[in-house]
Amino acid sequence: MADKLRTLQNLEAMQARYVGTGHADTTKYEWVSNITRDSYASYIGHAPMLSYMAVGMGESKEKLRAAMLEKMVRGAGNPPETQE
Repeated sequence: MADKLRTLQNLEAMQARYVGTGHADTTKYEWVSNITRDSYASYIGHAPMLSYMAVGMGESKEKLRAAMLEKMVRGAGNPPETQE
């Protein structure tokens, strides 16, 4: 019982510290948006990876970086319609 409580406390602390880990009320859209933004941030932040992708796509690094920044702002597209 103590191990389960400690595990839940650690999970709650991690979720409070790192937004992208989500919580019980995180929707699929929010989760996908966080993963998308984290991925693009990682690609942009690692210059060798960005260079590799730019060569493979036949684009300059700066054009690719700008396109990725735009995709980070958009996230996973439009949020789903809420049914009220």
